[in-house]
Amino acid sequence: MNKDEPLIDGLPKEYYDDEWQARQQEKTKELHRRRQQEEEEEERKIEEYREICTHLKGYPEEDVRKARRLVSSLIRAAEEVEEEIENAAEKGELNELVLMVIWNRLDLARCDEEKDAIRSLDLLYRRVETEILKREATPAMRLLNDLLNMHDGFDDEGWMKECKRRLVDTFPREDPFSILVPAGFDIDKHQGPLRPPLEVDDTLLRVEFVREVNALL
Repeated sequence: MNKDEPLIDGLPKEYYDDEWQARQQEKTKELHRRRQQEEEEEERKIEEYREICTHLKGYPEEDVRKARRLVSSLIRAAEEVEEEIENAAEKGELNELVLMVIWNRLDLARCDEEKDAIRSLDLLYRRVETEILKREATPAMRLLNDLLNMHDGFDDEGWMKECKRRLVDTFPREDPFSILVPAGFDIDKHQGPLRPPLEVDDTLLRVEFVREVNALL
């Protein structure tokens, strides 16, 4: 400030301090810079929200509404979510669209940096995806998944015994006699069914299981 400049009543003494005025100007610039950053961040989020909302445009509106209702019910299920997921899978309600709805919610949670919601939705997405893959898997892969889930993480020997018992119960006998003569046929009296029951079409053979597991490994 010029020393000859007259003082103005009502203004603080700092107003006449050049250093103080310089600091105030810097603070004002910093406030403007932060405000501009906040506005740009808000515009970025709005654009992200718009983009996220377009992900579901290719699906029928009624299907999207059903998927959203299902996802909302899974979120509200809390501790019973596992049972709800399995029930939905049994009804054939789990599909790609349900995964997309969960993913959309996950994207929105990431935009808002809601850590708890991100964690919960990520777990829900993985669980639903696993259930869908399990339902679409071959009998061999479903059996492998069941065997792996039987392990409690501690008792390896007990797990091996349980696996062997499960495999014995699952695979049909494959010796030549059992292949040529169906179960229930009396070879001595030549009596009994010559044709195996219809459900044997879904029977998993040991050789098929081994082949698929080897291909997976």
